[in-house]
Amino acid sequence: MLYGSRRTYLRKVSYAEFEGVCANTTFVVESAEPGELLPEMLAFLMTADTFHRHSEYWSRGSVNPYVNWPDIAKYEFPLPPLAEQRRIADLLWSFEHTARAKATALEAARQAELTALAELYDEPEWPVRRVGEAGEVQLGMKREPKVHQGTDLRPYLRVANVGDDELFLDDVLEMNFAPSAFTKYALRPKDVLLNEGQSLEYVGRAAMYRGEIEDCCFQMTLLRFRAGDDVLPEFALGWFRRCQRLGAFARVAKRTTSMAHLPAGLLSAQPIPVPPISVQQRVVERLDAARELRTTLTEDLTQTRNLMQRTLNVLLQGPGASADTTTAAGGDCRA
Repeated sequence: MLYGSRRTYLRKVSYAEFEGVCANTTFVVESAEPGELLPEMLAFLMTADTFHRHSEYWSRGSVNPYVNWPDIAKYEFPLPPLAEQRRIADLLWSFEHTARAKATALEAARQAELTALAELYDEPEWPVRRVGEAGEVQLGMKREPKVHQGTDLRPYLRVANVGDDELFLDDVLEMNFAPSAFTKYALRPKDVLLNEGQSLEYVGRAAMYRGEIEDCCFQMTLLRFRAGDDVLPEFALGWFRRCQRLGAFARVAKRTTSMAHLPAGLLSAQPIPVPPISVQQRVVERLDAARELRTTLTEDLTQTRNLMQRTLNVLLQGPGASADTTTAAGGDCRA
């Protein structure tokens, strides 16, 4: 088993199925007595929530937390008889193989969606406008000390919240948006958000805001595109995703040492096809079908992983175990 000793909250643990070498920040863990602790069982012991809570508890440092091996070695767990270990391992590996098959199907769906993005917009006879003519481009509000407090604190989205056709809303911050600023930076359903500053690979990554958070605004690290009457927002989103995926934004972005930027003026100057609305609607319907398939497969895979994790936790802790227990009593954790 390979375990990343840095940033333990990321739960970086993997079962090595091939030979190789590791850096000094990765622990290589083996069963000291395979006749007492099956290697196949060890793989799941180190993915259990109790193990990760133990590791995070003993981590040191704040910016780049790490854990030392002597502290990892303190972890204790119930060690069932060998036959029971085999039964548990076989069950959990069945989960793992199912999850891998679903992950393969999901990757195929993602590739099919990318192919659709490339092909559906490949119509040279479509009329083309500048993005700034097809809609409104607005850079978000700057985050600075004076807006950290105030009487008009509101949620806002930033780069960390915007993925490829998805919003990550588990960690949404607030800052002060005075009434005039709120009018300027408030998001409306079907606004498209793009990463203004990112690595070259991800600059311009786009997703649609669908009204998930009430009175939500956006920060200066994002660009907002609000479609005009001649462009369907979903059609524009597909075009922006295509530009990002095919490297069009990376080619025109302004680069610094570690970042790439897509300023509002530069995005406004980029071309966007504007076929008749009926044609746009057909493209959107095809993209919606591909998106629905990807979303369904993603949810299915997530459910399988969650069920696998819950099953593992119950098998290792028992159904009555406390969720706050850092380590379970009993057993041997020699490695």
